[in-house]
Amino acid sequence: MMASCKEVTRLVSQGLDRNLGLGERLAVRLHFVVCKQCYNVGRQMAFLRRAVQKLSQDESAKGG
Repeated sequence: MMASCKEVTRLVSQGLDRNLGLGERLAVRLHFVVCKQCYNVGRQMAFLRRAVQKLSQDESAKGG
């Protein structure tokens, strides 16, 4: 059975903080193939994570 949008969103969020297991990664990728909305949410979460990390690095470099 394919993972629900709610489950995939939870896994994508968790995947930002930990390594997902093989089954979890496969469930997310399979869901992304058929659900472009979840795919876009995943991309947005990754983008926001990178932006926050860059902002943090920039602030650290300034001594702030």
